[in-house]
Amino acid sequence: MAEDLRAAVTSQTKRLKSSSEPVERLEENGHQNKRLKRDADEDDAEDQNKKLPKRKIVLLMAYSGKGYHGMQRNVGSSQFKTIEDDLVTALVQSGCIPENHGEDMKKMSFQRCARTDKGVSAAGQIVSLKVRLIDDILEKINNHLPSHIRILGLKRVTGGFNSKNKCDARTYSYMLPTFAFAHKDHDVQEEVYRLDTETLEKVNKLLACYKGTHNFHNFTSQKGPRDPSAKRYIMEMSCGEPFVRENMEFAVIKVKGQSFMMHQIRKMIGLVIAIVKGYAAESILERSWGEEKVDVPKAPGLGLVLERVHFEKYNRRFGNDGLHEPLEWTDEEEKIAVFKEQYIYPTIINTEREEKSMANWLNTLPIHDFNSSAVGMQANNKNSKNSSDLEGSDGCDDDSD
Repeated sequence: MAEDLRAAVTSQTKRLKSSSEPVERLEENGHQNKRLKRDADEDDAEDQNKKLPKRKIVLLMAYSGKGYHGMQRNVGSSQFKTIEDDLVTALVQSGCIPENHGEDMKKMSFQRCARTDKGVSAAGQIVSLKVRLIDDILEKINNHLPSHIRILGLKRVTGGFNSKNKCDARTYSYMLPTFAFAHKDHDVQEEVYRLDTETLEKVNKLLACYKGTHNFHNFTSQKGPRDPSAKRYIMEMSCGEPFVRENMEFAVIKVKGQSFMMHQIRKMIGLVIAIVKGYAAESILERSWGEEKVDVPKAPGLGLVLERVHFEKYNRRFGNDGLHEPLEWTDEEEKIAVFKEQYIYPTIINTEREEKSMANWLNTLPIHDFNSSAVGMQANNKNSKNSSDLEGSDGCDDDSD
């Protein structure tokens, strides 16, 4: 009897097992079919992307440069991470460019407008390149970028457009704590100091002296006084009203010029600070534009931001031709302002408070001899190199590609 019962149970179990196997196979096949369909859809989307014609465009970029060794990519070198490393990776992953274009950027006619250096941020960088104009292109690129790098706008441009060569002018800003302008004879507490109207007027009077064409050979390296390329045209330069952040007062200097040499802006600001603080006479400005070698201090790189690049000639010729848009970014102004408030200004403020780059640099000003000859300068430069060159940023380098 017991044996008959066991046999019946075994038989029923076999029937249940055999009847469930087709169901399991069906479910498994269903999952496989879904996976295959999803993979097929992705392949179809990729194939569709490959069929899209490539078009010349410009991208409006904003980024916080802290932690990066500048904008320009060094292909084959993974030791120093750059902004373009992250950008090219996002372009490939989003399907905008083929992978081999990421390895050889000439294939996509890539050109940056300005080559910002280590630690320098940008609110209005422009790059030109050829891409596949996929759907939701900005969203897809940004999905593959870290939050401190954003593509804020895109416009179609002419086939031969080159963002560096077509740029008429560039505007940079330099954010600094206002205690930098306090006279050297005054004992100043950094967080308590507030810039008075008279000092701000003096700062702006000195900055205005830079306007026009001058020989800036003393404001860069490796250019002699008779090198024609040392002459640069400055359109605007001024310091705005001060404001308080994190209990410390800051101000923003803006400068617009056709182009700038390496370290030029930082040295222009450094010399004005030296004059306002009482280390140098105002007459040093005129002297610095002459053939004589003048010791010009270089302000810290922290605070320098590429604000905007200008394409006025291009806009006049192509901006209203019915095929192309002018390269102006009025609709993106709000996004630019939000990005600066979220990523650029907090980085500058927090780094200044933690690392005290401006305060440390100000302590090197007494080392400079603002009446020295070229021979005397060499010794001073050796003494000040450690404190002025190691703060980790090299300003702008627009035209030394």
